[in-house]
Amino acid sequence: MPAKAYHHGDLKNALIKAGIEILSTEGIEALSLRRVAGKAGVSHSAPYAHFKDKLELLATISTEGFRQLYEVLEQAHKTHFDQPDSLLKEVAYAYVQFALESPACFKLMFSGILEQEKAFPELLEISRKNVALLSATVTRCQETGLLREGPQDTLALSIWSLVHGFTMLLLEQQISHELLDQYSLRDLLSQTLNQVTARNLA
Repeated sequence: MPAKAYHHGDLKNALIKAGIEILSTEGIEALSLRRVAGKAGVSHSAPYAHFKDKLELLATISTEGFRQLYEVLEQAHKTHFDQPDSLLKEVAYAYVQFALESPACFKLMFSGILEQEKAFPELLEISRKNVALLSATVTRCQETGLLREGPQDTLALSIWSLVHGFTMLLLEQQISHELLDQYSLRDLLSQTLNQVTARNLA
C-alpha cells in the first residue's frame, strides 16, 4: 500500500484515530506502532515522528479520551447548572454514555497501564480538569442542598466511585437483565446516586 501524504498535524491525528480503531476491535494487545502505521496507510517509520514508543501512543490516546470526556461533562454541567436537581444526574449520565460509546478507550483511560503518568503532563492536566469539573458539580449541588454538607473532596470521590463502579459493571455486563428490563438506565443511575443525595433524584 503506498504511503499516504499527510500534513504534520493530520498525520498525528490519523495515527491516533487508527490506534483507537485497533484498540476498539482487537484490544490493547494488538496495538503497536507498526499496526497503527499500517492502519493509517503510512510507512512503518512514520509514527516515530510523533511517538517514541507504544507507551507514548497509549498516553496520547488516553489524553484524547479524557479531552473528549471533559467536553461531554462540561456540556452537561453548563446545560443543567441552573437546574440543580438535574445537574448531578445529567453529568453522571453523560459519563456513562461516553463509556458506552467508547468502551475500549474508556477502559484504557482507567486501566492503570500508564503508571508513570507524570511523564505525560498533558494527560495529567486533562485528568485533573475532569476531576475539577466533578468537584465543581458537587459544590454546586451542596450549595443548593441536593448533597449533604461536608468535605467536598471526599464527597466527590464517593460520587465518582459510585458512578464509575456502575459504569464498569455495565460495560462488563454484570448488571442483571432483570434490572435492565425493569428500569431505564437513567432510573438505575438515579437510584444509585440517591445513596449520597440529601433528597431523591426523580
